[in-house]
Amino acid sequence: MTTRPTTSRVQLALNVADLEAAVDRYTEVFGVGPAKRRPGYANFALVDPPLKLVLFENPQAASPLNHLGVELPSAGDVQATTERFAVGGLPHTVSEADVCCHALQDKVWVEVPDVPLGAWEFYTVLDDDPATRPGASGGTCCAPAEAAAGSCC
Repeated sequence: MTTRPTTSRVQLALNVADLEAAVDRYTEVFGVGPAKRRPGYANFALVDPPLKLVLFENPQAASPLNHLGVELPSAGDVQATTERFAVGGLPHTVSEADVCCHALQDKVWVEVPDVPLGAWEFYTVLDDDPATRPGASGGTCCAPAEAAAGSCC
């Protein structure tokens, strides 16, 4: 089970060709196994260094980078971040109670033109296993375009 951070941590989401090989490799690199595994998906919730490493099995991806993000401790932190973006006039997209990456999340995407994919995701996990809810799906994703379209993240 993924644990909620007590402080923010950077998220690095990668596309990998072979999930099993990538999980083995990153388990060796960081000395700890994944916190969460689902078909085609794994994440490592590292304390030191504070990092959420997310792996998507996506052998056809044009880039190894899926997206960049910051995992926040609470929905209140997401709201405060959203307000900060609004005050700063930064273009952003809010998604509340979305099932994404096999979790129920509140998030905001902020546009950053010089970053690959053009946005950073700031989010918190509300429920780590929403698939147990009646009528829920695990959800995969994540991408700013999907968030803007309301189709996933």
